[in-house]
Amino acid sequence: MSSNQQPVVLGKLGSCHGIKGWLRITAYTDSVEGIFDYSPWLIKENGEWREVKVTQWRYQGKAVVAELEGVNTRERAQMLTNCEIAILPEQMNDLPADEFYWRDLIGCEVVNTTGYNMGIVDQIVETGSNDVLLVKANAKDSFGKVERMIPFVPEQFIKTVDLQGKQILVDWDPDF
Repeated sequence: MSSNQQPVVLGKLGSCHGIKGWLRITAYTDSVEGIFDYSPWLIKENGEWREVKVTQWRYQGKAVVAELEGVNTRERAQMLTNCEIAILPEQMNDLPADEFYWRDLIGCEVVNTTGYNMGIVDQIVETGSNDVLLVKANAKDSFGKVERMIPFVPEQFIKTVDLQGKQILVDWDPDF
């Protein structure tokens, strides 16, 4: 699998539910149901990705449980506990021009409007009001910074995002 074909992890399989092979689902999607918008899934079992299909799913109290094709015993389901659930990148929904997947922003170089290279996006944190870029500063940062936190607020702080060039232009003081 090439690097641009690396699976995108959307969740993981949890503990067994019942005796017929159902599993609890932990979803990393915005809504729990969102994970079921994608089919087929890839699950990582014994270090290898393999394709699986969800035959049915439902809420079980506050949890979500699913039945996977070919998994019809508790013993088989137990073997899948804690396996990651993923999809291929081309299965992801297209976004409007002004929206981005976090995975596409991580690794981008961050440069401010005066041309100062502030570092590389290492993580993104959701704060409620807006997402925040955690930018790992360059080893010899002139301002002695190790990390910067830049609010992902388009037009105000984020001027342009060039995914092809892997660069984000920001209006941000490097000393802050």
